[in-house]
Amino acid sequence: MAEDKVELALMNKMGQHEVREPNLFERLFQPCVAELVGTAFFVFIGCVSVIENVADAGRLQPALAHGLAAAVLIACMAEISGSHFNPSFTIAVYICGGMELKMVVPYLISQLTGGLLGAVMANGMTSNEKYAQAQGAAFTVLQADDHVLKPLFGEIAMTCLVTMVVLLGAVNAKSKSPLVPFLVGCTVIINVLVGGDVSGTCLNPARALGPAVLTNYWTHHWVYWVGPITGGLIAAALVRILLGDNNTRLLMK
Repeated sequence: MAEDKVELALMNKMGQHEVREPNLFERLFQPCVAELVGTAFFVFIGCVSVIENVADAGRLQPALAHGLAAAVLIACMAEISGSHFNPSFTIAVYICGGMELKMVVPYLISQLTGGLLGAVMANGMTSNEKYAQAQGAAFTVLQADDHVLKPLFGEIAMTCLVTMVVLLGAVNAKSKSPLVPFLVGCTVIINVLVGGDVSGTCLNPARALGPAVLTNYWTHHWVYWVGPITGGLIAAALVRILLGDNNTRLLMK
């Protein structure tokens, strides 16, 4: 009888632990730290993969590095912050009801800070000559003003695609999938392979900002803000209006 009481007490204690509400640190501070750390390592891996890219690898090395880094980091941080690591994703997730308004600005600040930190980490790992030659892995593929519209469209379309994968796989209840890290990573790889020579396949203002600040390289930098944010907004609109479940969709309920 005494053993049964002890066992029952232990089960009750375990049950209480499982249903415990997150404290203030877990609700507010920890998610921002996860976004900062995750974005920093994503940008770090991405920058180094471009700076140290061997001549024969072409787009394959950056594509695999960016995609695999995204998959690993998303899988690790998903239960802490949702693993956005991208201002475009955060804005789209908020629009689709996946996060509270009070967390949007802290997330954006954390991601941009993480992007700067990741660029600094890449600078610390690579030689000064290679870092300068690659402009810190800033996006140097855009040079002429008369060709900027096609890369801008590419950034919009590719960001729209990967944002839809995030929204449908992680936010929309009807289509949620535990394979989101794999799906997002594969989508990043596909996009880099397809659009690497067109726009550099940034898809993320935080990925573009850090290298630009460190090397003072701002040529057509606006493309890597307008393109990804516009693509994210289009994806959010598609989910909210057409693709979302009954709770997410605003029209035709």
